[in-house]
Amino acid sequence: MGRTEKVRGYRDLVVWQRAMQLVVSIYKETEGFPRREMYGLTDQIRRAAVSIPANIAEGAARQTSGAFARHLDIALGSAAELDTHLRIALEVGYLSAGQFRGLITELQEIIRMLQALHTSIQRRRTNH
Repeated sequence: MGRTEKVRGYRDLVVWQRAMQLVVSIYKETEGFPRREMYGLTDQIRRAAVSIPANIAEGAARQTSGAFARHLDIALGSAAELDTHLRIALEVGYLSAGQFRGLITELQEIIRMLQALHTSIQRRRTNH
């Protein structure tokens, strides 16, 4: 989607699209985690990942920029939580350095996009 095209809904937001792709990657990478972690770290990682696009969608569906900004804050919190969980998974040997690098690089880009969108919404709120 080009910069001049109008965003019609959350599915048009590149940050939501990227966050959805990250969720798929997270699910694939955590398939190899030990079975005993299914209700532990695996579940925590997946829940934090899913929370990012879910909160972008919920916030975008709200009718106020304030609500959208709050949900982006929650998505950013989930991203920080996911960052922490992925680092733990690396440290305990559930993720290889290469797997970690791929996931964390994408997560960091999504965080930058969320921060930029949040800043943009906050600016619009103060200019109206």
